[in-house]
Amino acid sequence: MKMPVALLVLLALCNAIKVNGEGNYLQCDHNPTSQPRPHSVSILEFGAVGNGKTLNTIAFQNAIFYLKSFADKGGAQLYVPPGRWLTGSFNLTSHLTLFLEKGAVILGSQDPSLWDIVEPLPSYGRGIELPGRRYRSLVNGYMLRDVVITGDNGTIDGQGSVWWEWFTSHSLNYTRPHLVEFVSSKDVHVSNITFLNAPAYNIHPVYCSNVHIHNVSVYAPPGSPYTVGIVPDSSDNVCIEDCNISTGHDAIALKSGWDEYGIAYGRPTTNVHIRSVHLQSSTGSSLAFGSEMSGGISNVQVEHVHLYNSFTGIQFRTTKGRGGYLREIIISDANMLNINTAFSAIGDYGSHPDDKFNPDAFPSLEKITLHDIIGKNIIMAGNFSGIQQAPFTSMCLFNISLSMSSAFSFCWSCSNVSGYSELVFPQPCADLKNSNASSCFSILMRPNGRGGTGAIL
Repeated sequence: MKMPVALLVLLALCNAIKVNGEGNYLQCDHNPTSQPRPHSVSILEFGAVGNGKTLNTIAFQNAIFYLKSFADKGGAQLYVPPGRWLTGSFNLTSHLTLFLEKGAVILGSQDPSLWDIVEPLPSYGRGIELPGRRYRSLVNGYMLRDVVITGDNGTIDGQGSVWWEWFTSHSLNYTRPHLVEFVSSKDVHVSNITFLNAPAYNIHPVYCSNVHIHNVSVYAPPGSPYTVGIVPDSSDNVCIEDCNISTGHDAIALKSGWDEYGIAYGRPTTNVHIRSVHLQSSTGSSLAFGSEMSGGISNVQVEHVHLYNSFTGIQFRTTKGRGGYLREIIISDANMLNINTAFSAIGDYGSHPDDKFNPDAFPSLEKITLHDIIGKNIIMAGNFSGIQQAPFTSMCLFNISLSMSSAFSFCWSCSNVSGYSELVFPQPCADLKNSNASSCFSILMRPNGRGGTGAIL
């Protein structure tokens, strides 16, 4: 009877988004159509000079201040023509499209005095890298509605090499900035743009709803310290699709706050759909969950992804004192190539912001399903190291085939974890051979768009 159960499990997984004959709902299936703005101005009209040397911060600020007046008239577009447009940090406004023409490059200044200093995010309590405040990102949105960054494959280049040097030499007084950050915003669309050389993160939506990131390319060189591609953070209804990301650390990392600050803020990252992406991470993970996840991360569907040339393929991170949860996550139809460790779930990953955290705030990691995954040239299949006081549960693996790099490859390491596996090669550790497949999880997407849980029977 074992094989029929396994086949039923796989069939249920393949059809998990269909409920009672109703239609499907996944975030990326509802791609918002950007309507042309009725008003448009060029950055040239505000005195900008695209020679890569003239500073254009005031031109960007004045242009956006002018375009605020069109918010109740259908919004407006700021057009950036071909050229190299040097600038410090600037803020966007609601009902705005920032359009970068082919050959247009927004260059982040390498003068740190042109990047504002701002307070830390409340769900973190301090800067991620240093106590206290942080540098404002190059392009910012705060409490905005209906904002678009797009173009004909224009570029935003953070010129991050100086920031990497300062970070490595411990010369900074504040946490490094990102390229683009939206805070407490709704209906955010980023598409058809190349992001290069971010000081730290490239795209960071935090406390946001309805975020669609489509057809972007992200690159930072392998030696760039802790550069990260896209970081949905305490945000909901997020779609990331058709993107190519190669960074020094994580390619995509989902987060939701840090220890007692994230627990108090209490905003999870939920209803996230990631599909058709190519991800490469030099020192981190192609796809990471945490380790700052104190507000919780749930209801995540990842499909049709290519993970390559990375230290870790898929990693779940947490630690004692973190609180929060990682649950209701399905990753399917993944192709891995040249990965050190294919799957990882770590219960002692990451540091604490201060000594005020509660050591008894144990995180929960459960209801994680990985299925239909092929890997080639893998050194280690999986490392699942849970927490003794709060073991990881319902880790389920189906239809996975990993080709190890050599006969001496170390396949699996497991502790404080339980789950179920079927049709997995190489054969996983005994902790993942629970005979009860009914504990395995699928995301059943209801017609109203809210995710539900379902035991697969």
